[in-house]
Amino acid sequence: MMDENQRRSRFRKVCVFCGSNSGNRQVFSDAAIELGNELVKRKIDLVYGGGSVGLMGLISRRVYEGGFHVLGIIPKALMPIEISGETVGEVRVVADMHERKAAMAQEAEAFIALPGGYGTMEELLEMITWSQLGIHKKTVGILNTDGYYNNLLALFDTGVQEGFIKPGARNIVVSAPTAKELMEKMEEYTPSHKHVASHESWNVEELGAYPGQQSKQQ
Repeated sequence: MMDENQRRSRFRKVCVFCGSNSGNRQVFSDAAIELGNELVKRKIDLVYGGGSVGLMGLISRRVYEGGFHVLGIIPKALMPIEISGETVGEVRVVADMHERKAAMAQEAEAFIALPGGYGTMEELLEMITWSQLGIHKKTVGILNTDGYYNNLLALFDTGVQEGFIKPGARNIVVSAPTAKELMEKMEEYTPSHKHVASHESWNVEELGAYPGQQSKQQ
């Protein structure tokens, strides 16, 4: 059984990027449920893409059934595609994908990518880029289930070797094969990269407060 310090996370809300499909193997569904269980154990609310199908549906139901708040943010155009049957928790409908990502970034204190397709990877890479630029100071994690993201992580390493990614910026990404190990690494993460622009130079109020900090907005 986890002790009290382990159960209480530094994060109150985590945004999970994941697919509206479940993938071809059971291991991906298991990973979504495992991550949901880990969020519940650590008393963390979920922010996600608002769908009720695929991995999105699995993790949202698990966190909701575990007694924690679930916020789904979905563009109006995707509602007929990504919502089938009843959703759980709070659903916020937005105009487009840009508004969806901005709202998810504002609400969450950290980001995790489960296995997914182009959309999941695009959301993940944008949060990595925003961290590099200094737009946010939030931890970005990858749940590398059964090596799904091995090639992407190798590409990041190639980017360092070829001079396109600074070594410190490579460390923006926290990855692990299991939800428990990933959350432990994210809890202990300390940024080591230099921001391209100062954090203060961006309109950071749009992204809300960070863990352990108060919002500048009064």
